[in-house]
Amino acid sequence: MNDIQAFLAVAKEKSFTRAAARLRVSPSALSHTLKNLEARLGVRLLTRTTRNVAPTEAGERLMQSVGPLFEQINAEIDKIGELRDKPAGTIRITCSDDAAEQLLRPALPAFFKAYPEVNVEIAIDYGFTNIVEQRFDAGIRLGESISQDMIAVRLGPDWRLSVVAAPAYFAERPVPVHPQELTQHQCINIRHSIGGSVYAWEFEKAGRSMSVKVNGQLTVNSNIHILNGALDGIGLACLPDFMAKPYIESGQLQEVLVDWCPYFSGFHLYYPNRSDTSPAFAAFVNAVRYTGK
Repeated sequence: MNDIQAFLAVAKEKSFTRAAARLRVSPSALSHTLKNLEARLGVRLLTRTTRNVAPTEAGERLMQSVGPLFEQINAEIDKIGELRDKPAGTIRITCSDDAAEQLLRPALPAFFKAYPEVNVEIAIDYGFTNIVEQRFDAGIRLGESISQDMIAVRLGPDWRLSVVAAPAYFAERPVPVHPQELTQHQCINIRHSIGGSVYAWEFEKAGRSMSVKVNGQLTVNSNIHILNGALDGIGLACLPDFMAKPYIESGQLQEVLVDWCPYFSGFHLYYPNRSDTSPAFAAFVNAVRYTGK
């Protein structure tokens, strides 16, 4: 049984090195195990080259016949492990850094204290990560961006965009009163993913919507760095209002175009529509769920 599991790991990873790391054995020991299995079965299961490993026809047949059975066994064992007194395991979440700061950070201390056997892994990503393919338990996005085949749980209230800059920036430049005037200013851009386009700032007033492609010397992929750039006087920034509010109140930032800045439906936790969520994940959802307070 252990030898077959070793074969399935190599066939899936198509690499002795990656499979060995996953199984926590040395590549040489794993290779020896597979050779013994092939000798016992009397057939070659893997085709090996200097760069690649691929299953043979016999190997493919073994994968298709026993692979699902092993997955079912592992799934059932995991469910048994979840019957302990307290939830346990690792929860993997993908989200932007501003969502992590605003929504997850305040909830985590109490959550970890209540569930000491639960670990949370947060991967910061502004792109539209496929949580199923990347094996995340859940992600965080704006409500209108979530696919209908996902379960969505609200994490916070609606919020609007806020266009801000340091007072020192406006000491040498006129304050914009219309979004189109932003093209004459230094603005801090954001590119959500490496291969994606630069975000065009969105505006809305009296039922009229528009987007403006702004220019500037600084482009980043994080709202936190946009905020820091605005505080440093580099240029105008377009941020969620909850990030800008403390600095507006302290006088470190000045807000403009308030009547043009649209509202969004707030951040939501989203995850696949399934009934077998773990107790650990259910506890996490309850801990971060928005209660309206």
